Parts: sequence; structure tokens; C-alpha cells
Amino acid sequence: MKKTLKLLSLLFVVLFAVSACSKDDDPVDNDFFVDDYKGTISFKPTGGEMKGPLQGTVTVTKVGGSNYSFLFSDDMEDINNIKMKEGDNTKLFIEDGTLGLISIDADKLSIAYTDDDGTWTADCTRD
Repeated sequence: MKKTLKLLSLLFVVLFAVSACSKDDDPVDNDFFVDDYKGTISFKPTGGEMKGPLQGTVTVTKVGGSNYSFLFSDDMEDINNIKMKEGDNTKLFIEDGTLGLISIDADKLSIAYTDDDGTWTADCTRD
């Protein structure tokens, strides 16, 4: 009986450890990238004057599913509701048909993005 109890306990521990370390836990499926990133930012509205480059913050928020918003400090316009696709489980890349690049990984946010409202750039790191 003791032997059976030990075997069942060991089996339970192994099953728990294996399920807790799932490789299917993709950062895109959780809020891994949601955070504040600090560094050099700029914004040039279409037909307007350039603001920056200056030291500021971009706050990344997940809107739902695979959509993200990028909230710029210093009264710069935000980039809202951008559909992102996963990279190699540690990066997100822009999926919309617009011109530019938005790349996020565990430590760095890079933006070079243009749409009808203007052009944004950011070279930031996570605190």
C-alpha cells in the first residue's frame, strides 16, 4: 500500500510539473508585452511639424485578441488598435497593411510606422 501511494504521489507531481511548463504558453496569448517602454520617440503629423525626437515613454496596451495600442507621452498622438502577429514566441510584428515596422520583444520596442495621420518613431527599452 505504501509503495502504491508513493507511486501515485510521484505520478501526480510529474503530471503537475509537465502541465505547468507547457511550450504552448505563447507570450502573444498573454499580456507579456504590455508595459511602459522608455527611450527616444517622435511624431510628425501629416502636413504638420515634427515633435521630437525626445526622451519619452510608450505604453503598450493589449486591446483584445492580437490588437495592441501604443500610447505616446508628451502629447503625441497614439497608435491605436494595431493587429500584430507573433514572431518566434518572443516578438510581435505588425500585421496590418500599413507602411512601417513595429517590433516588440522582452526588452525592446522599435517603431517606424506611417499611416494617414502621420509618422511615428520609437527606440525604447523596458524598465
